[in-house]
Parts: sequence; C-alpha cells; structure tokens
Amino acid sequence: MTPFPGSGLAKGLAVTLRTMTRKTVTEQYPDTQPDLPPRTRGVIGLFEENCTVCMLCARECPDWCIYIDSHKETVPAAAPGGRERSRNVLDRFAIDFSLCMYCGICIEVCPFDALFWSPEFEYAETDIHELTHERDKLREWMWTVPAPPALDPGAEEPKEIAAARKTAEKLAATQAGQAAAQASQPAAQAGRADEASRAAEAAQAGQAPQAEQPTRPAEPGHIESASPTDPPEGQS
Repeated sequence: MTPFPGSGLAKGLAVTLRTMTRKTVTEQYPDTQPDLPPRTRGVIGLFEENCTVCMLCARECPDWCIYIDSHKETVPAAAPGGRERSRNVLDRFAIDFSLCMYCGICIEVCPFDALFWSPEFEYAETDIHELTHERDKLREWMWTVPAPPALDPGAEEPKEIAAARKTAEKLAATQAGQAAAQASQPAAQAGRADEASRAAEAAQAGQAPQAEQPTRPAEPGHIESASPTDPPEGQS
C-alpha cells in the first residue's frame, strides 16, 4: 500500500503534540537522589587487596590516565630449604578523571578483579588538577559498587562460596563443642565436690568403709601348719 503523502510529517507532529501536552516532572536534586541503573558508568572503584601491580590497566588505557607506583619486597621462604621470592607492593594508584573517557577497558583487562564500575557521580572539583583521585578515594568508591546480579537458580554454586561456607560451618561446630565442654565443667566439678563432702561426713561419723584385704587362695597340696598356741594331739 502506497503511504499517503505527508503521513510521516503528520506522525511527527502527533509525537510533538503529545510531548507538549505531557506534564513535566522535575527531580529535586540534590534533595532527591536519582535512581541510577546498576551498570551506570560513574567512577572506577579500586579493590586494593586484589591488585598485583601487573600494570595491564595502565598499559591498555587509551588516554594514559592511570598512574601506578610500586616497589618490590622480598618474601622469606615458606619452608626450610626453600628460596626467597619477591612481590610487588602497591604504593600509588591514581586515575585522572579529567582525561578518562569511561571506556571501561581497564576494568575488562584486569585479570584479578581489582577495578569495578560505581554509579557514584558526585566527584566534581573546582580545580581540574584535583580531578586526579588517589587510591584512598578510589577505595571509598569501592563500597558504592552495586552487588552483582543474581545467578540462575538452577546454576551450580561457585566453588569459592561452597568452600567458604564449609569452613564457616566447621568453625561454628568447633565453637559450639567448646562452649558445651565449658558448660559441662562446672556441673562435673559440683558433682565431685558433693562426693567429697559425703565422704568427709562418713569419715567423721566412723562409717567410712574399710577396704577388704584380698585373700590368697590356697595352693594345691599345701597344708597349713597348726598355730603354735594349739596343743599337739593326745595332750590335754
């Protein structure tokens, strides 16, 4: 069917009229914070414990806005006879957000999950030089990172979470056993004290039981000798 001439213009004007007659809603920022989606690219948070100073994020950054400084430390051998190892220790991790174009390459190439997107966006400064935020500020933004989306209900539980839960359950069982043992100790001590008091009372009353002397069985063919006080046979 051939479209009617001018139908596209009529549809466009209809959209314009509907928009013009719709009520405008103004969000009262900053009194009312906007509800941003979880995948909002606000700033980059740093989880410092996972960083191994591999420098991949700084090398892959197209704007060269990531600055990393580190030094090496010697780690002693874990076992006797082993050799010492060296590891990198992070000294500085800074991002210049006046140069960053929020491409997310640094987050994608990080092999140890040390960088995350945060929906935080209130980091404006009066001086452009202050837009270079150091690792302390990046660490604060890490706590604003939203939780990852829920897994498929039918998916298997990650091995890391299963191992952590088993360890926690084992620790809880050990602590419960120790608490039960500590609770049973006063009862046992009270029982021993009662037995001691009863024995003391019996000893004072002269009713302490005497231990029986074990009797030695007579050996076969053995005849006990007569008592030296008994008279011999035939004598009165």
